[in-house]
Amino acid sequence: MMDEALYRAYLDGDDAGLALLMERYGNRLTFYINGYLHDLYDSEDLMIETFAYLISKKPCIREGCFKAYLYKMARNLSLRFIAKKHLNHCFSFEEIDKEPESKILMEEVIQKEEFNQSLYLCMDRLKPDYREVLYLVYFENMHHSEVAKVMKKSEKQVSDLVYRGRNSLRKYLEQEGITNAEY
Repeated sequence: MMDEALYRAYLDGDDAGLALLMERYGNRLTFYINGYLHDLYDSEDLMIETFAYLISKKPCIREGCFKAYLYKMARNLSLRFIAKKHLNHCFSFEEIDKEPESKILMEEVIQKEEFNQSLYLCMDRLKPDYREVLYLVYFENMHHSEVAKVMKKSEKQVSDLVYRGRNSLRKYLEQEGITNAEY
């Protein structure tokens, strides 16, 4: 079921719609927030606060904009939290791990793990805007228009950031000896 349909069902009194949205986005949103805060516990709290806002305010969200709205709200909460705590504003990939399927050969698992470590190392070297835009586009599969709403930028700016971020990432990956990565 689409996000907007689940949210509409929740607004119509079906709590299962919100439960499915929380299940769908809870962990992903926590990792996104953690990229700013570098504290998983505070990130979980802000993820809960994001959904608590949906529960208490029940904002009207345009069709096709739920995911962008959710991430934009999480981003704003993160930035406010950082300002209150005077934390360093930086996006990081340290906490993100992908678990391999059991059918994959051990050698492939090790190669993939080494590539992921190199990727995260290289991502951490990128400018914060590049890291964030690449994360939202490639890890969260968001469209440029959604990312533009989250980051408060135009679609052209997002396209430029993706282009520059990919080029910078490619350069860092090549320095690590990875030349066959798919972008």
